[in-house]
This record gives sequence, C-alpha cells and structure tokens, in this order.
Amino acid sequence: MNRHIELPSLDEELLDGYVQNLGQDIVKQMFALYSQQSSVYLADIEEALLSDNAKLWQEHCHKMKGAAGSVGLKSLHARLVIMEKSTDCTIKKAQQLAELNIHNKQSIADFSDWFEAL
Repeated sequence: MNRHIELPSLDEELLDGYVQNLGQDIVKQMFALYSQQSSVYLADIEEALLSDNAKLWQEHCHKMKGAAGSVGLKSLHARLVIMEKSTDCTIKKAQQLAELNIHNKQSIADFSDWFEAL
C-alpha cells in the first residue's frame, strides 16, 4: 500500500469519552483485550492471504477494522478500510499485511503513551 495515511493515530475525543463514562480501568481492560485479539486478527488475515481467499481476506480485515475503530485507533482503522476492499494481487496484499503489522504495533504504542499521560 503506497498511500500514506495522514490522520491522527488516535481518536482522542472517543477515548476521552470512554474514560469519562467508563473510567480508566475499563478503558485499560478494553485495550488489553484489543491488544490480545489483534494477534488473532492478524493471523486470520495472514491465513486468508496464504490461502488466496479474497472473501476471508475481506471478512478478517473487516473484523479487525471494527475492533480498531472501537478502541479509537483511527489511522489503523482507516488503513483497514482500504485493505478490506483490496483486490490487489497476493504479493501486494502481503506487503499490506506487513505494513499492517507494523502499524498495529505503533498504534498500540501510541495508545499506551496516551493512556500513561492521563
């Protein structure tokens, strides 16, 4: 994916609302669950890639997209919107997946930095 997404990494308005309405402990638990599940989502996307199954690729990207959006990972969500609809060849999808792995790690780090600053 050659597009560089110029969005704030986090939806801080959403996250601030979560903290105000649910409290820091619940937000921390929500994010811990996302962090744990993201490795499952990534493995599922990789499995779809390796089996060259476009339908599964779309489904698994869609699941991860929803999860990323629900925990305020704005730029990761935007990347997954694009990936979900991708009809690229396997080689390009493999590159997208590699970039997604890096982006996911960075988004988790960004969330951790934001949470520690509360």
